[in-house]
Amino acid sequence: MAARYAGASRFARGFVRGKLRRDPASAAILALGAATPFGAVVDCGCGRGQLGLALLLAGAAERLVGLDRNPGKIAEARQAAAGLPARFEQADLATAPVPACDTVLLIDVLLQMPEPAQRALLARVAAAARRRILIRAFDPSLGWRARLGFAMERLGRRVRGDGVEIRPLPLPALRHLLEEAGFGVTVTPCWAGTPLPNMLLRAERRGAVGPAAPPA
Repeated sequence: MAARYAGASRFARGFVRGKLRRDPASAAILALGAATPFGAVVDCGCGRGQLGLALLLAGAAERLVGLDRNPGKIAEARQAAAGLPARFEQADLATAPVPACDTVLLIDVLLQMPEPAQRALLARVAAAARRRILIRAFDPSLGWRARLGFAMERLGRRVRGDGVEIRPLPLPALRHLLEEAGFGVTVTPCWAGTPLPNMLLRAERRGAVGPAAPPA
């Protein structure tokens, strides 16, 4: 995988290596994909595309569409995807349509959006995903982990100039929205080795059969 990012900056190469080697969500999702391949995948908030490309290279996904608002990261993802059944598009997830697919990934995305935009995106994702949705979410109820997570997010936003207001949806609200859309939901911790309040939601559509059409 590292060779695919050879043309990217040193920072980007280090970021990709770190995410794939040490991020609990990457390990958990790659393990799930190895057990039950994901078919056609849409990665919302894909960044540099490393997770989706890792799924393709591992045979855990058939096709990939990555969406992200950062044009520089999209350019790096496109370069890294050469020769693979993947495409990456710049998109504002607050309004962008989500292509039809088998599996949608939402990793560390919802926290970055106002609450109404979170709910709207979840509705579009639920309509697009024929088989499953995987979400790494910030759980605001997790005591000291949540307090530390809020402090780190606010500090990061000040440094980046993104503002400091964050309103993660409570996990019961996330579960309810997905269940109302026809999914069964399981929730497991996703912080292995870190102090962060991250949880992995796995939503499987009830009665799903067969693969979806390729992403539009």
